[in-house]
Amino acid sequence: MQATKVIPIVFPIAIDPLGAGFVSSLSRPGGNVTGFMTFEYSLSGKWPELLKRIAPDVRRLGVLRDATQSSGTSQFAVIQAVAPLLGIEVVPINMLDAGGMERAVENFAQAANGGLIVTGGGVAVRYRNLIVTLAAKWKMPAIYFERSFTAIGGLMSYGPNQIELFRQSAGYVDRILKGEKPAELPVQAPTRYELVINRKTAKSLGLEIPAFLLAAADEVIE
Repeated sequence: MQATKVIPIVFPIAIDPLGAGFVSSLSRPGGNVTGFMTFEYSLSGKWPELLKRIAPDVRRLGVLRDATQSSGTSQFAVIQAVAPLLGIEVVPINMLDAGGMERAVENFAQAANGGLIVTGGGVAVRYRNLIVTLAAKWKMPAIYFERSFTAIGGLMSYGPNQIELFRQSAGYVDRILKGEKPAELPVQAPTRYELVINRKTAKSLGLEIPAFLLAAADEVIE
């Protein structure tokens, strides 16, 4: 965007394109930039609910977020709003650097009945392996915003299929090359989200996955 105001730009993944200033409107972006957002903030409220269903003893949730981004604070606000309805206390854990995150998670894990929610953002992806390792080390059930965390040993994830977002972005590129304007192509949110559960990780945590949750899952990793 700094380099050009003319050449079309299509983003396949963005958490808050409006708040980040990528577009002036979701319905009519208005410039040379458009694309696809990973989720609407209301999705964040599903994470504590789903985690509570698989780990009913959880009473405290450490919410890993990037507090330097508006998306991190907004996701936390949604989780904070629904937590009392589930009888859960939430504690923000800022993802600044590896050492700070390790210490914060260790401190949080000292009290019983804890779990983790990992909110969406580039920092979480950067520290993906560390975050999954910390959850396993402290034997805390955790839910993530994207399947890749569950694939490497995370307990469960609920979020969009990011491969599909890239595929849809290719469709926008095709339309632009055929003459349509980015300014007139609305930013789109995913139409469906996928629930992925790692059965092996659940077993290692001593958790019994409810049958209805297994039935609802888009994928169960054995």
